[in-house]
Amino acid sequence: MALGTVLITGGSSGLGAATVEAVAKAGGTPVVLDVNAPADGVDHEVVDLSDTRAAEEAVRRVAERHGGLDAVLTAAGTDACGRLVDIPGEQWDKVVLVNLLGTAAVVRAALPYLERVQGKVVTVSSSLGLKAVSDATAYCASKFGVIGFTRALAAETKGQVGVTLLVPSGMATAFFDGRTEQYKPGPDAKLNDPANVAQAVLFALQQPAGCEVRELVITTSEEPSYP
Repeated sequence: MALGTVLITGGSSGLGAATVEAVAKAGGTPVVLDVNAPADGVDHEVVDLSDTRAAEEAVRRVAERHGGLDAVLTAAGTDACGRLVDIPGEQWDKVVLVNLLGTAAVVRAALPYLERVQGKVVTVSSSLGLKAVSDATAYCASKFGVIGFTRALAAETKGQVGVTLLVPSGMATAFFDGRTEQYKPGPDAKLNDPANVAQAVLFALQQPAGCEVRELVITTSEEPSYP
């Protein structure tokens, strides 16, 4: 199945950037929404997804520029590690705003375009959307929320838009940069290559209309946070 125009949030780094590359290699047209500009030559809109109305407007600009949308991947994500009482409220809120409300805003704005072509949505949760751990209340809340949102979205749009929930475990990306050592993966941690996870995204996007991969859990074989 031809990929067409694929809107990718968080496409300037990590899983998003790996999927940009995979989509382009597969003949599709990746377009990025990110707070940072992506690699040269990739069409994009610079936007902070915590500003949900701005995110919606950015989606509409992309869609009008490309004559519509064929798929969306919501790979943008952020975190604020620490105990609930120790994280400033605005930092805690930002995690939920970007990871959950930003995801919902982008999908909301994209749906009218996707419905015209029976397009695809792939949302990105986390193994910590299935297993809760200490010092990650914001992240777990947002990623548990993405799971609920996506399952409800699939029920709401059945027969109109293909919906896939992607549940990846830790990946070897810059996501862990800037954390204190306490919250970084240990030296023996087994992290997935985001390029491998991007291939799972392509698998979901390339299913024919009417055939959907509902949920994909992608981990290393020694992942401790799943199941």
